[in-house]
Amino acid sequence: MPPTLDELTIADAPAAWRACGFDVDDDLCTVGETRIRLSGKAAGRSLVGWSLRDLEATELDGLATRRSQRSPPEKTPAQPNGVTELDHVVAITPDLDRTVGALEAAGLDLRRIREEPTPAGAPRQAFFRIGAPLLEVVQEPREAIERAGGGTRRPAFFWGLAFVAPDLDATVAFLGERAGEPRDAVQPGRRIATLRRSAGLAAPIALITPPPRPPRRSR
Repeated sequence: MPPTLDELTIADAPAAWRACGFDVDDDLCTVGETRIRLSGKAAGRSLVGWSLRDLEATELDGLATRRSQRSPPEKTPAQPNGVTELDHVVAITPDLDRTVGALEAAGLDLRRIREEPTPAGAPRQAFFRIGAPLLEVVQEPREAIERAGGGTRRPAFFWGLAFVAPDLDATVAFLGERAGEPRDAVQPGRRIATLRRSAGLAAPIALITPPPRPPRRSR
């Protein structure tokens, strides 16, 4: 079986997530079937690591990775803010082909490479299935590479998360000033909103509607 996501570790205090409408038990928030460990600012910056099941290797081009043998938790109900599950994890790399090679060597399930730029200027993205969620690996734009000194030897790094919010308008209303206005997502038929810095979370967080259901075939 290809590797699946068990747990994310984020350098946030549990209180910050509770304030955004997540159900947190001690330092653990379980969203859908994904465990999120809130380890406080002393753990580092932003999204600091993850654990995966069924890995063939833990050297993932700089993405801090641990092996897990735990079974998935029981799927949780919707969070108080309306979020139901994790949609995808975002990582950024200065060398997409190198990072894709490392992930495939560890057994991750590459679904596709998108050779089109995003609105933020990333020229290419690769998508891996890691259980129910996806890992989106984004090629760093040339301007960002040049600002960092022009080299591509830097490792990949985690960037942010996107959660599924089936009633996006209700979730944004719940969050109030912590969330931006919903807009059309890159994926056709989906809408997205982002949490503002005033939400006080360490990693960039997006909220996205579920993929549209395919039309029923007529008999």
